[in-house]
Formats: sequence, structure tokens, C-alpha cells
Amino acid sequence: MKLYCVTLGCAKNRIDTEMILSCFPKGTRVVDSAKGADLILINTCAFILSAKKESIGVILDCAASNPKAKLVVCGCLATRYLEDIKKEIPEIDRLIPIKDYNELPKILTELTGESFSPIRMQSRVLTTIPHTAYLKISEGCDNFCSFCAIPYIRGRFASRPFEEIIEEAKSLLSRDVREISIISQDTTVYGSDFPHKKPDIVDLLRALEGLGFYSIRLLYLYPSEISKELIDLIADSRVICHYFDIPIQSASDKLLRLMNRHGGKKEMEDLFAYIRHRCPDAVIRTTLIAGFPGESEEDVEETIDFLKKQRFDHMGCFAYSREEGTAAYSLPNQVDEREKERRRDRLMECQAEISEQLNKARIGQVLEGMVIGKSDKGYLLSTAYNAPDDIDGGVYMDSPKMHEIGDIAKVRISSRGPYDLFGVEV
Repeated sequence: MKLYCVTLGCAKNRIDTEMILSCFPKGTRVVDSAKGADLILINTCAFILSAKKESIGVILDCAASNPKAKLVVCGCLATRYLEDIKKEIPEIDRLIPIKDYNELPKILTELTGESFSPIRMQSRVLTTIPHTAYLKISEGCDNFCSFCAIPYIRGRFASRPFEEIIEEAKSLLSRDVREISIISQDTTVYGSDFPHKKPDIVDLLRALEGLGFYSIRLLYLYPSEISKELIDLIADSRVICHYFDIPIQSASDKLLRLMNRHGGKKEMEDLFAYIRHRCPDAVIRTTLIAGFPGESEEDVEETIDFLKKQRFDHMGCFAYSREEGTAAYSLPNQVDEREKERRRDRLMECQAEISEQLNKARIGQVLEGMVIGKSDKGYLLSTAYNAPDDIDGGVYMDSPKMHEIGDIAKVRISSRGPYDLFGVEV
């Protein structure tokens, strides 16, 4: 059987795809085009409007390019709009919502006549760069931010069992994974749904820290839930990257209340001050939303002022997407689409200046990392400075040596671009 597989959206979707691939029979050949496939599997995203449009576009393109192939669609779009898609896109042979993933082997067996095995997380087929992997520690979310549909798609927050995560981590080590990135919808509250709220994220990290990974990176930290104990652990660790991925969404207290975000600007200022006090080499990434309902020019200026004071290393910004079923959908004073983009551009321009200044200051510094690729720019390193999947700038190393993926190397930074760093091996 020839399989064409597409994964759209976030790293959590990627893990789901890897898990699904574990059930495919031996001999399945993955092809790089829908045209040559017997089965097409599309794992969709439905987080914001642009993601939904992309998912629908990919489905229609695949259906048109190979009408004879069996077309299976899963993921967030299939979960959120199950009945609508059944009516609107009859080319799809099977729609699988997230809650039915355990039924996938049976469904695929009936659809193809092939024999599929039960899905096992520890047998997932890694699709990341060699020697790297994501490790998902929970499902769902209980924050119910007013702009976000994730709790309605993925359900309430549920931590994975501690022992199950540790066993999976050991399995990844046995497969020569050296770097893991820990992900969930809200990494900071891991264990909060356990009896006595233990073990928590600090307990989990301490256990993972001792297993033998080269590096561990935390992603998706909710600002008001980050404890001093967690910051202290990261600051004192040689294994956990001093990389803090903390989406703030806005620096306006008015907007934070409308977004149903916990904590305000003062709490965030105190948080970042403590991180930098305990971890002077901390790399901080954040995310913002531009054009949220009720946002004024004063709110934008307040956020720009916050960016200039905090000087984050990396920042992503999205224009607000009005999502049906969320509390923000019915808020008054919706912002015009063109105005959302204008405000987004202003925020990104501000961050570009900050990133360029910070990169200039890094000239002469030595960074250590793992070789994860090679291009005409040199060897690409995964370091504490940059997250995987190219969401931050890259660190490129020129070297007279021949390196393999997975090698550890040190690079002295000698030049920079707006986001990328370049240097020579030391």
C-alpha cells in the first residue's frame, strides 16, 4: 500500500500523526505525492481561519489529483466541523474526529482491506529531524481563553500518567533521540488534575533530566502558572534549555481581561524580571494577538512599549481570528481585517528591530548545539537560542570538519541577519 500523508498545524498534531502511523502494516510505502497514493491521510488544523482555509484547500487538492485513492481526514477540522464537512466535501471517504483515534485501525482495515495494528504511542513513527522528538505530556485545556476554540476541540485538560511519559522518554532514548521538546496546550499545569496535584511539572522535569538526554526544551508555558520553583529548576539545569516560550497575547490589562487571561501586565513584568534574575542567559519567546475586539490604538501602543522594555528574543504575532463558539466571537467593537494586519505589521516591525539589536550583541558569543542539518549557509544547529521547526531564527556554523546529524558542536557568532546567527566552529 502506498500512503500519502499530510500534517497541518502544530506539533501536537504532528505527534498525533506519528501515533497514527504506528498502526500501519509493514511494507506500507510513504510517497511524496497524492497522485501515486492508494490512501491519502490528512491531519487537519482548525485553530484560526487561515488554518481552516489551508486544511480545506489541501483536502480538495488531494481529492482532485487522485480521485481513486481512499481519502481519510482527521484532526481538528474533522472534529470541529464533522457534520458540515460530511455534507460539503463528499469526496472524503472517512472523517475521523480526535476522540475516535483508537478506532482508526478498525476503520482503516474496513476501508482498505489491509490489516492495521492497535495504535501505540511508544511505537509512533518519528517524523522530526533525526535525534530529535516531541514529547506530549497532556491533552486538552481548561483555560478557556475567549479567543480560543481548543478546549471545544480537544476537550478539558488531562495530564498523561507520569510513568507512561517516563517510559515513552526511555523509548525515545533507545531510538537515539538526544533532544526532546515537551509540549501540551498548557505545559505549566501538568499534574494539576492528579490527586494532591502531584507529581507536577517540576517533578516530571527532574525525572526526565536524569535519563540522559542532551537537551530538554519546554514549550507552551502559561505566564500566570509559571512558579519560581520551575524557573529555579531551569536556571540550575545543564540539560533543560534556558528557553522560555511564554505567550502573553497582549500587554493591555483591559484586553487581557477581555481575553479571559489570568494575571495582568504587572504580574508579567515581575515574572520576566525573576526569570532574568535567576537565569541571565535566558532566551524568551512570546506570542501576541493583533486586532482583538475592543483593541484601541492606546492598547497597541501599550503593547509596543512593553515589547521595547522587555526586549524578547523571539516573538510571533497573529491577527485575531473570529472563531464561532468562542466567547470573543460575540464581543462588540470587532476590528476591521485590514486594520488587524496593519497592527500586526507594527508589532512585527518593532520586534524585528529588537531581534536585530539582540543578535548584534551576540556577535562574539559562543553557543553550543546539536547539528540538525546542512545548507548553503552552513551547518544548522539546534541550540538553547532557537526552537525546533524553524519558528525562530537559525544558528548556522561554518566548519572545516565533516559533521553528521546529531553531532554536538560549538560556534562563535561572527555575523547576524535580522533573525539568523552565523559563526565559525570553535
